Amino acid sequence: MLSPPTSDPTHERISDEAAHWCMRVNEPDFSEQERYQLHQWLDSDAAHQREFDAMQEIWTLSEFLPIEPPTPPPVQIAARRRGYKRPLMAAAVLAFMLPMAGLIGWQLNLVPDRYQRFDSEGTLRDVTLADGSHVQMNLGSALSFTNYKDRRSVTLGKGEAYFEVQHDARHPFLVNAGKGQVRVTGTHFNVWTYQDDVRVTLTQGSVQVMGDRSRPEQLAYLSPGMQAYYNPEQTLPSVSAAPLAEALAWREGKLILDDLTLIDALPPINRYLPSAVHLGDRATGQLRISGIYNTQNIGALVEDLPRVLPVYLTLNKEGETVIRSKPAPTP
Repeated sequence: MLSPPTSDPTHERISDEAAHWCMRVNEPDFSEQERYQLHQWLDSDAAHQREFDAMQEIWTLSEFLPIEPPTPPPVQIAARRRGYKRPLMAAAVLAFMLPMAGLIGWQLNLVPDRYQRFDSEGTLRDVTLADGSHVQMNLGSALSFTNYKDRRSVTLGKGEAYFEVQHDARHPFLVNAGKGQVRVTGTHFNVWTYQDDVRVTLTQGSVQVMGDRSRPEQLAYLSPGMQAYYNPEQTLPSVSAAPLAEALAWREGKLILDDLTLIDALPPINRYLPSAVHLGDRATGQLRISGIYNTQNIGALVEDLPRVLPVYLTLNKEGETVIRSKPAPTP
């Protein structure tokens, strides 16, 4: 028997991920790569398997039918043969139980009544979520939205997005990114991800940023013009003033590098490349770069580095670009 879920952020995250995978395996474009990722997710934690099984149980019963009470189907009063009565009765019971299963799952916050999935590859994309919130997605981004009775939840699987959240104090809006989570009721903010690094920039309203969903007490509170950063080794997000022009330039198709060291510039650069660029040594990482670049052509930025910095480019054994400092000239 399904039991009401707990309200802690870890369970909410697992529930959201289980709902995402349950829906994906039942969609016709579910790929072999996703199947492999699902098996990895299930094997990583016994709680993942339990929550996924619960989602599948309700999916099997209801297939997310509308939760309104069903209209009873017409029942044949007299059948020509006695053998027809049992199948007709079973069909009538099933027609009643399927929507009821969806209703029970909704009431227990196990089953969402809305699910959306969006991808953006070669272009910026503007989408409207089922709750009326607006999202602008950067190149190479992917997110899914699920609407539960007690919350609205987005999982930013990769990339970057700017959120304009429809205000609803009774239904918090949660963005799961990396190991952490952003919690709001209605505001405007940007979430940038690269590998396991996450940066949240607030432009309007207020947000709570959690660096690790398993440690909900480790919170950072942002006000407009502030930025929070976290990664798997940093459970308490660090907070600083946000360089808004740089953080939001992608919405105009631009990447702004304002006197950054190469070690700091490579994550935003690599976000737009099919394969990562690496540093050959620590000294190379301390060289600095500035400029405004087109996010559709970041490859040209890498190719031009030897023209603006004392470096040269090589390839490693995986065929990826490595930046190395030029040797100092011999006196």
